[in-house]
Amino acid sequence: MPVVQTESEHNPPVNRSYFARISPDDGGCLLEKYSEKYHGFGCALLANLFASEGQPGKVIEVKAKRRTGQLNFVTCMRQALENHYENKPVGMGGTFLVQKGKVKAHIMPAEFSSCPLDSDEQVNKWLHFYEMKAPLVCLPVFVSRDPGLDLRLEHTHFFSHHGEGGHYHCDITPDTVEYIGYFSPAQLLYRIDQPKETHSFGRD
Repeated sequence: MPVVQTESEHNPPVNRSYFARISPDDGGCLLEKYSEKYHGFGCALLANLFASEGQPGKVIEVKAKRRTGQLNFVTCMRQALENHYENKPVGMGGTFLVQKGKVKAHIMPAEFSSCPLDSDEQVNKWLHFYEMKAPLVCLPVFVSRDPGLDLRLEHTHFFSHHGEGGHYHCDITPDTVEYIGYFSPAQLLYRIDQPKETHSFGRD
């Protein structure tokens, strides 16, 4: 869960990132501060990142509670952008808080799979799924549509101050869930190391 302030003329770098791993003792979630074990910031598999200058400015505030449909919070916002802007891709980043309720989440095993994962079913068998409770601080990046760069259209990781964190899928308490979020539109989109061969599974 990357939360990084890069070095500037007047400020040193600050790494307030977290990472979640599976406890070898009971199979539960272990949430740790990234900077406790790592001095820099690395990415082993993939990352969707939103970067800003951190200056004051206008943001979009979104409040929602009591989910009535099947889509999660991020997908609803992404599809609203797609419906409005149609063929024009619009990217957003920011943060939202799950104020009440529980979510479905996953954590990847420490070891990558020893064999290729060729379907959603195989990916889901490899991942470890959990129910995690609010309050949760979520870090979403989403793009309304793919402009031909083989993008993961939405990706949200989260951390908390009660030891839970991971990859957000959806809430599982539609009658009681509450969200509040703050988002900014992206001005530039960078795609790094686009694969030559691709697939559509494992992108939930």
